[in-house]
Amino acid sequence: MRSALALAARGLGNTWPNPAVGCVIVTNGPGGGRVVGRGWTQPGGRPHAERRALDQAGEAARGATAYVTLEPCAHHGKTPPCAEALIAAGVARVVTALTDPDPRVAGRGHAMLRAAGIAVTEGICATEARALQAGFLKRVEQGLPFVTLKLATTLDGRIATASGESRWITGAEARRAVHAMRMRHDAVMVGSGTARADDPDLTVRDMGSVRQPVRIVIDSRLSHSPGSRLGRSARQVPVWLIHTATASDAARAAWAATGAELIAVPEVDGHADLRAAMQALAGRGLTRVFCEGGADLAAVLIHDGLVDELAHFGAGALIGAEGRAALGPLGLKALADAPRLRRIETTPVGADVLTRWTLV
Repeated sequence: MRSALALAARGLGNTWPNPAVGCVIVTNGPGGGRVVGRGWTQPGGRPHAERRALDQAGEAARGATAYVTLEPCAHHGKTPPCAEALIAAGVARVVTALTDPDPRVAGRGHAMLRAAGIAVTEGICATEARALQAGFLKRVEQGLPFVTLKLATTLDGRIATASGESRWITGAEARRAVHAMRMRHDAVMVGSGTARADDPDLTVRDMGSVRQPVRIVIDSRLSHSPGSRLGRSARQVPVWLIHTATASDAARAAWAATGAELIAVPEVDGHADLRAAMQALAGRGLTRVFCEGGADLAAVLIHDGLVDELAHFGAGALIGAEGRAALGPLGLKALADAPRLRRIETTPVGADVLTRWTLV
Protein backbone atom coordinates (compact mmCIF):
# COMPACT_ATOMS: atom_id res chain seq x y z
CA MET A 1 0.00 0.00 0.00
CA ARG A 2 2.85 2.40 0.71
CA SER A 3 4.08 1.80 -2.84
CA ALA A 4 0.60 2.67 -4.10
CA LEU A 5 0.61 5.84 -1.99
CA ALA A 6 3.95 6.87 -3.49
CA LEU A 7 2.46 6.42 -6.95
CA ALA A 8 -0.63 8.43 -5.98
CA ALA A 9 1.55 11.34 -4.86
CA ARG A 10 2.78 11.70 -8.45
CA GLY A 11 -0.69 12.88 -9.42
CA LEU A 12 -1.01 15.73 -6.90
CA GLY A 13 -1.77 18.96 -8.72
CA ASN A 14 -2.55 17.13 -11.97
CA THR A 15 -5.77 15.20 -11.46
CA TRP A 16 -8.41 17.65 -10.17
CA PRO A 17 -11.34 17.42 -9.86
CA ASN A 18 -10.54 13.72 -9.47
CA PRO A 19 -8.48 12.38 -6.54
CA ALA A 20 -4.86 11.38 -7.03
CA VAL A 21 -4.99 7.58 -6.65
CA GLY A 22 -2.33 4.88 -6.83
CA CYS A 23 -2.74 1.17 -7.59
CA VAL A 24 -0.33 -1.78 -7.37
CA ILE A 25 -1.28 -5.29 -8.53
CA VAL A 26 0.57 -8.23 -7.00
CA THR A 27 0.28 -11.93 -7.88
CA ASN A 28 -0.83 -14.49 -5.27
CA GLY A 29 -0.20 -18.18 -4.65
CA PRO A 30 2.98 -20.27 -5.02
CA GLY A 31 5.73 -18.13 -6.42
CA GLY A 32 3.52 -15.09 -5.90
CA GLY A 33 4.32 -11.70 -4.52
CA ARG A 34 5.42 -10.37 -7.90
CA VAL A 35 4.30 -6.87 -8.90
CA VAL A 36 2.64 -7.10 -12.32
CA GLY A 37 0.92 -3.73 -12.59
CA ARG A 38 1.39 -0.18 -11.36
CA GLY A 39 -0.69 2.89 -12.09
CA TRP A 40 -1.63 6.34 -10.88
CA THR A 41 -4.32 8.79 -11.95
CA GLN A 42 -3.22 10.61 -15.09
CA PRO A 43 -3.32 14.38 -15.76
CA GLY A 44 -6.87 15.64 -16.01
CA GLY A 45 -8.10 12.72 -13.91
CA ARG A 46 -8.14 9.95 -16.53
CA PRO A 47 -7.27 7.18 -17.05
CA HIS A 48 -7.79 6.13 -13.44
CA ALA A 49 -5.05 4.38 -11.48
CA GLU A 50 -6.78 0.99 -11.54
CA ARG A 51 -7.23 1.08 -15.31
CA ARG A 52 -3.56 1.90 -15.85
CA ALA A 53 -2.41 -0.90 -13.53
CA LEU A 54 -4.79 -3.45 -15.05
CA ASP A 55 -3.66 -2.60 -18.57
CA GLN A 56 -0.06 -3.14 -17.50
CA ALA A 57 -0.84 -6.42 -15.71
CA GLY A 58 -2.94 -7.95 -18.50
CA GLU A 59 -3.81 -11.60 -17.84
CA ALA A 60 -1.52 -11.63 -14.81
CA ALA A 61 -4.21 -9.68 -12.93
CA ARG A 62 -6.40 -12.79 -12.76
CA GLY A 63 -6.23 -14.18 -9.23
CA ALA A 64 -4.01 -11.30 -8.07
CA THR A 65 -4.38 -8.70 -5.31
CA ALA A 66 -4.92 -5.03 -6.14
CA TYR A 67 -3.76 -2.44 -3.61
CA VAL A 68 -5.65 0.84 -4.17
CA THR A 69 -5.30 4.04 -2.13
CA LEU A 70 -9.00 4.93 -2.47
CA GLU A 71 -12.13 2.84 -2.90
CA PRO A 72 -12.59 2.01 -6.61
CA CYS A 73 -15.28 4.14 -8.21
CA ALA A 74 -18.71 2.57 -8.72
CA HIS A 75 -20.40 5.08 -11.02
CA HIS A 76 -20.45 5.59 -14.77
CA GLY A 77 -18.86 8.89 -15.75
CA LYS A 78 -16.59 9.53 -18.71
CA THR A 79 -15.20 6.04 -18.09
CA PRO A 80 -16.76 2.81 -16.75
CA PRO A 81 -16.47 2.10 -13.00
CA CYS A 82 -13.09 0.85 -11.80
CA ALA A 83 -14.87 -1.65 -9.54
CA GLU A 84 -16.32 -3.27 -12.68
CA ALA A 85 -12.88 -3.26 -14.34
CA LEU A 86 -11.35 -5.08 -11.37
CA ILE A 87 -14.17 -7.64 -11.43
CA ALA A 88 -13.80 -8.19 -15.18
CA ALA A 89 -10.04 -8.64 -14.79
CA GLY A 90 -10.62 -11.47 -12.32
CA VAL A 91 -8.64 -10.15 -9.37
CA ALA A 92 -9.08 -12.26 -6.25
CA ARG A 93 -8.58 -9.57 -3.61
CA VAL A 94 -8.71 -5.79 -3.32
CA VAL A 95 -7.02 -3.92 -0.48
CA THR A 96 -7.95 -0.25 0.00
CA ALA A 97 -6.83 2.56 2.27
CA LEU A 98 -9.96 4.73 2.35
CA THR A 99 -13.65 4.66 1.53
CA ASP A 100 -14.48 7.29 -1.08
CA PRO A 101 -16.81 9.90 0.51
CA ASP A 102 -18.16 10.95 -2.91
CA PRO A 103 -21.93 10.21 -2.70
CA ARG A 104 -21.71 8.43 -6.06
CA VAL A 105 -19.36 5.87 -4.47
CA ALA A 106 -19.46 5.93 -0.63
CA GLY A 107 -19.11 2.18 -0.11
CA ARG A 108 -20.77 1.06 -3.34
CA GLY A 109 -17.42 0.18 -4.90
CA HIS A 110 -16.53 -2.11 -2.01
CA ALA A 111 -20.03 -3.63 -2.11
CA MET A 112 -19.78 -4.36 -5.85
CA LEU A 113 -16.47 -6.14 -5.35
CA ARG A 114 -17.77 -8.24 -2.47
CA ALA A 115 -20.94 -9.12 -4.41
CA ALA A 116 -18.70 -10.47 -7.17
CA GLY A 117 -16.93 -12.76 -4.69
CA ILE A 118 -13.77 -10.66 -4.37
CA ALA A 119 -12.19 -10.44 -0.91
CA VAL A 120 -11.96 -6.82 0.26
CA THR A 121 -9.73 -5.48 3.02
CA GLU A 122 -10.21 -1.84 4.04
CA GLY A 123 -8.33 0.75 6.09
CA ILE A 124 -4.72 -0.17 5.31
CA CYS A 125 -2.41 2.88 5.80
CA ALA A 126 -5.55 4.98 6.26
CA THR A 127 -3.78 7.79 8.14
CA GLU A 128 -1.17 8.26 5.41
CA ALA A 129 -3.82 8.04 2.72
CA ARG A 130 -6.03 10.61 4.41
CA ALA A 131 -3.11 13.06 4.56
CA LEU A 132 -2.40 12.49 0.86
CA GLN A 133 -6.06 12.89 -0.09
CA ALA A 134 -6.67 15.88 2.21
CA GLY A 135 -7.62 18.19 -0.66
CA PHE A 136 -10.05 15.82 -2.36
CA LEU A 137 -11.59 14.81 0.98
CA LYS A 138 -12.05 18.41 2.11
CA ARG A 139 -13.70 19.39 -1.16
CA VAL A 140 -16.17 16.49 -0.97
CA GLU A 141 -16.83 16.64 2.78
CA GLN A 142 -16.74 20.41 3.41
CA GLY A 143 -17.10 22.06 0.02
CA LEU A 144 -13.73 23.80 0.42
CA PRO A 145 -10.23 23.24 -1.02
CA PHE A 146 -7.20 22.43 1.09
CA VAL A 147 -5.23 25.70 1.42
CA THR A 148 -1.46 25.88 1.90
CA LEU A 149 -0.23 29.34 2.89
CA LYS A 150 3.40 30.03 1.96
CA LEU A 151 5.39 32.67 3.82
CA ALA A 152 9.02 33.62 3.17
CA THR A 153 10.41 35.87 5.89
CA THR A 154 13.54 37.13 7.56
CA LEU A 155 14.32 36.00 11.10
CA ASP A 156 12.45 39.05 12.40
CA GLY A 157 9.31 38.18 10.44
CA ARG A 158 9.61 40.67 7.57
CA ILE A 159 8.63 39.96 3.96
CA ALA A 160 10.02 43.15 2.39
CA THR A 161 11.82 46.38 3.13
CA ALA A 162 9.86 49.54 3.83
CA SER A 163 10.05 50.38 0.11
CA GLY A 164 8.60 46.98 -0.83
CA GLU A 165 11.81 45.30 -2.01
CA SER A 166 11.54 41.54 -1.50
CA ARG A 167 13.65 39.90 -4.24
CA TRP A 168 15.18 37.90 -2.88
CA ILE A 169 14.74 37.23 0.85
CA THR A 170 15.32 33.49 0.41
CA GLY A 171 17.85 31.71 -1.78
CA ALA A 172 17.65 29.89 -5.09
CA GLU A 173 17.09 26.49 -3.43
CA ALA A 174 14.06 27.79 -1.53
CA ARG A 175 12.62 29.35 -4.67
CA ARG A 176 12.98 26.03 -6.49
CA ALA A 177 11.22 24.31 -3.58
CA VAL A 178 8.35 26.76 -3.99
CA HIS A 179 7.99 25.75 -7.65
CA ALA A 180 7.84 22.11 -6.56
CA MET A 181 5.07 23.05 -4.13
CA ARG A 182 3.16 24.87 -6.87
CA MET A 183 3.41 21.72 -8.97
CA ARG A 184 1.67 19.67 -6.25
CA HIS A 185 -1.29 22.05 -6.03
CA ASP A 186 -4.18 22.62 -8.41
CA ALA A 187 -3.92 26.40 -8.20
CA VAL A 188 -1.61 29.23 -7.10
CA MET A 189 -3.31 32.24 -5.49
CA VAL A 190 -2.24 35.81 -4.74
CA GLY A 191 -3.98 39.05 -3.81
CA SER A 192 -4.30 42.12 -5.98
CA GLY A 193 -1.50 43.93 -4.11
CA THR A 194 1.02 41.19 -4.84
CA ALA A 195 -0.17 40.96 -8.43
CA ARG A 196 0.29 44.69 -9.00
CA ALA A 197 3.63 44.91 -7.19
CA ASP A 198 5.31 41.83 -8.69
CA ASP A 199 3.50 41.29 -12.03
CA PRO A 200 4.04 37.54 -11.49
CA ASP A 201 3.63 34.61 -13.90
CA LEU A 202 2.66 32.16 -11.10
CA THR A 203 3.67 29.21 -13.28
CA VAL A 204 5.78 26.15 -12.50
CA ARG A 205 9.20 26.52 -14.11
CA ASP A 206 12.26 24.29 -14.48
CA MET A 207 10.34 21.18 -13.40
CA GLY A 208 9.93 19.44 -16.75
CA SER A 209 6.59 18.98 -18.48
CA VAL A 210 3.78 19.54 -16.00
CA ARG A 211 0.12 20.53 -15.98
CA GLN A 212 0.31 24.18 -14.98
CA PRO A 213 -1.75 25.25 -11.96
CA VAL A 214 -4.65 27.62 -12.35
CA ARG A 215 -3.53 31.19 -11.51
CA ILE A 216 -5.94 32.93 -9.12
CA VAL A 217 -6.01 36.59 -8.09
CA ILE A 218 -8.24 37.89 -5.29
CA ASP A 219 -9.02 41.30 -6.77
CA SER A 220 -12.28 42.85 -5.56
CA ARG A 221 -12.18 45.77 -8.01
CA LEU A 222 -10.27 44.04 -10.81
CA SER A 223 -7.51 46.58 -10.36
CA HIS A 224 -4.77 44.39 -11.79
CA SER A 225 -4.00 45.26 -15.41
CA PRO A 226 -5.28 42.98 -18.19
CA GLY A 227 -2.02 43.88 -19.94
CA SER A 228 -0.02 42.17 -17.19
CA ARG A 229 1.80 38.87 -17.58
CA LEU A 230 -1.25 37.06 -16.26
CA GLY A 231 -3.55 38.82 -18.70
CA ARG A 232 -1.28 38.22 -21.68
CA SER A 233 -0.99 34.49 -20.94
CA ALA A 234 -4.56 33.76 -19.78
CA ARG A 235 -5.41 31.77 -22.92
CA GLN A 236 -2.35 29.55 -22.48
CA VAL A 237 -2.63 28.93 -18.71
CA PRO A 238 -5.95 29.54 -16.92
CA VAL A 239 -6.41 32.73 -14.90
CA TRP A 240 -9.34 33.06 -12.50
CA LEU A 241 -10.17 36.41 -10.93
CA ILE A 242 -12.19 36.63 -7.72
CA HIS A 243 -13.99 39.97 -7.65
CA THR A 244 -16.98 41.71 -6.08
CA ALA A 245 -19.76 43.95 -7.35
CA THR A 246 -17.41 46.94 -6.96
CA ALA A 247 -15.55 45.92 -10.14
CA SER A 248 -16.53 48.17 -13.04
CA ASP A 249 -18.16 46.87 -16.20
CA ALA A 250 -15.16 48.12 -18.17
CA ALA A 251 -12.71 46.17 -16.00
CA ARG A 252 -14.82 43.03 -16.29
CA ALA A 253 -15.00 43.33 -20.06
CA ALA A 254 -11.27 43.97 -20.38
CA TRP A 255 -10.38 40.91 -18.33
CA ALA A 256 -12.98 38.73 -20.05
CA ALA A 257 -11.37 39.66 -23.37
CA THR A 258 -8.08 38.11 -22.20
CA GLY A 259 -9.76 34.72 -21.72
CA ALA A 260 -9.66 34.91 -17.91
CA GLU A 261 -12.56 33.49 -15.91
CA LEU A 262 -14.34 35.99 -13.65
CA ILE A 263 -15.84 34.74 -10.38
CA ALA A 264 -18.05 37.15 -8.48
CA VAL A 265 -18.40 36.81 -4.69
CA PRO A 266 -19.99 38.98 -1.98
CA GLU A 267 -18.01 41.68 -0.20
CA VAL A 268 -17.36 41.50 3.54
CA ASP A 269 -15.71 44.30 5.55
CA GLY A 270 -14.43 45.96 2.41
CA HIS A 271 -12.88 42.87 0.81
CA ALA A 272 -13.97 39.79 -1.08
CA ASP A 273 -15.65 37.15 1.07
CA LEU A 274 -12.86 34.58 1.10
CA ARG A 275 -14.99 31.73 2.41
CA ALA A 276 -17.40 32.28 -0.47
CA ALA A 277 -14.40 32.47 -2.79
CA MET A 278 -13.02 29.15 -1.55
CA GLN A 279 -16.45 27.55 -1.90
CA ALA A 280 -16.60 28.79 -5.49
CA LEU A 281 -13.17 27.32 -6.23
CA ALA A 282 -14.17 23.96 -4.75
CA GLY A 283 -17.37 24.08 -6.78
CA ARG A 284 -15.22 24.34 -9.90
CA GLY A 285 -13.30 21.23 -8.88
CA LEU A 286 -10.18 22.60 -7.17
CA THR A 287 -8.91 20.47 -4.30
CA ARG A 288 -5.56 22.09 -3.36
CA VAL A 289 -4.74 25.82 -3.43
CA PHE A 290 -1.26 27.25 -2.80
CA CYS A 291 -1.43 30.83 -1.54
CA GLU A 292 1.55 33.12 -2.11
CA GLY A 293 -0.32 36.32 -1.29
CA GLY A 294 0.80 39.24 0.82
CA ALA A 295 0.31 40.10 4.47
CA ASP A 296 -3.32 41.18 4.25
CA LEU A 297 -4.56 38.16 2.28
CA ALA A 298 -2.62 35.83 4.60
CA ALA A 299 -4.14 37.44 7.69
CA VAL A 300 -7.72 37.20 6.41
CA LEU A 301 -7.27 33.55 5.40
CA ILE A 302 -5.96 32.74 8.88
CA HIS A 303 -8.62 34.82 10.62
CA ASP A 304 -11.39 33.10 8.64
CA GLY A 305 -10.05 29.62 9.44
CA LEU A 306 -9.33 28.78 5.81
CA VAL A 307 -5.65 27.78 6.11
CA ASP A 308 -4.90 24.07 6.49
CA GLU A 309 -1.11 24.17 6.28
CA LEU A 310 1.46 26.94 6.61
CA ALA A 311 4.79 26.52 4.79
CA HIS A 312 7.30 28.98 6.24
CA PHE A 313 10.66 29.62 4.61
CA GLY A 314 12.94 31.36 7.11
CA ALA A 315 15.97 33.25 5.85
CA GLY A 316 19.04 34.20 7.84
CA ALA A 317 18.51 37.94 7.36
CA LEU A 318 17.22 40.90 9.38
CA ILE A 319 15.32 43.93 8.10
CA GLY A 320 14.03 45.64 11.24
CA ALA A 321 10.81 47.23 12.39
CA GLU A 322 10.58 49.49 9.35
CA GLY A 323 10.20 46.43 7.11
CA ARG A 324 6.85 44.99 6.08
CA ALA A 325 5.40 42.38 8.43
CA ALA A 326 4.47 38.90 7.20
CA LEU A 327 0.88 39.20 8.45
CA GLY A 328 -1.66 41.96 8.46
CA PRO A 329 -3.95 42.61 11.44
CA LEU A 330 -5.62 39.60 13.05
CA GLY A 331 -7.71 41.65 15.46
CA LEU A 332 -6.47 39.85 18.57
CA LYS A 333 -7.42 41.24 21.96
CA ALA A 334 -5.45 38.71 24.05
CA LEU A 335 -2.62 36.25 23.60
CA ALA A 336 -5.06 33.45 24.32
CA ASP A 337 -6.84 34.35 21.07
CA ALA A 338 -3.69 33.82 18.96
CA PRO A 339 -3.99 30.97 16.43
CA ARG A 340 -1.84 28.02 17.48
CA LEU A 341 0.02 25.77 15.09
CA ARG A 342 1.52 22.30 15.30
CA ARG A 343 4.85 21.72 13.58
CA ILE A 344 4.84 18.95 10.98
CA GLU A 345 8.49 19.06 9.92
CA THR A 346 11.56 21.26 9.70
CA THR A 347 13.89 20.88 6.71
CA PRO A 348 17.02 22.82 5.67
CA VAL A 349 16.65 24.19 2.12
CA GLY A 350 19.99 25.60 1.04
CA ALA A 351 20.82 28.43 3.42
CA ASP A 352 17.17 28.70 4.49
CA VAL A 353 14.86 26.58 6.63
CA LEU A 354 11.42 25.27 5.64
CA THR A 355 9.04 24.65 8.53
CA ARG A 356 5.62 23.17 7.79
CA TRP A 357 2.82 23.79 10.26
CA THR A 358 -0.80 22.78 10.57
CA LEU A 359 -3.32 24.95 12.39
CA VAL A 360 -4.79 23.36 15.51
